[in-house]
Amino acid sequence: MKIPGNTIRPGNVIEHQGSLWVAVKIAHTQPGKGGAYLQVELKNLLDGRKLNERFRSSEKVEKVRLEQKNYSFLFANEDAYTFMDGETYEQIEISGDFLGDKAQYLQDGMEVVVEFYETTPIGVELPPTVELTVVETEPVVKGQTQKSSNKPALMDNGMRVMVPTFISQDDRIKVNTEDGTYYERVK
Repeated sequence: MKIPGNTIRPGNVIEHQGSLWVAVKIAHTQPGKGGAYLQVELKNLLDGRKLNERFRSSEKVEKVRLEQKNYSFLFANEDAYTFMDGETYEQIEISGDFLGDKAQYLQDGMEVVVEFYETTPIGVELPPTVELTVVETEPVVKGQTQKSSNKPALMDNGMRVMVPTFISQDDRIKVNTEDGTYYERVK
């Protein structure tokens, strides 16, 4: 589907220069001379390259429709992660390089959405939060709770998260999968 270049929004996947790109950031610019344009930061979905491109309203770009399917995470094997389609029981392997930082949030049986372009997986969407257990953190110091401050905590998956001072070892917390920040304590 062709769309005007100035209607691209963050998250849109477009076909540009013979490859697939996702719009990461956009900025509308109206210079003193000449027409307005849209400055778009693009990330290549296949190899991770970044590109800054200008699109004018008169330019047309091809917006790509992706197929989304629900998968369950099964297991990790060295640098490959295996997912299963809940309807067909078909299994796919996705490399750790492709998943990047998202791999640290994967838990057995976790439901994810895998985005496909034709038959190639090009994206994995995690749930907004995951539950993790605090393995190690500093004890609360008396009087420290009066001001809002955070302390580092080591999670059961090996990542470090800044948590409020009232969180202690063995607490279960929710962590935001988008940016790796503390969300809330699980009751």
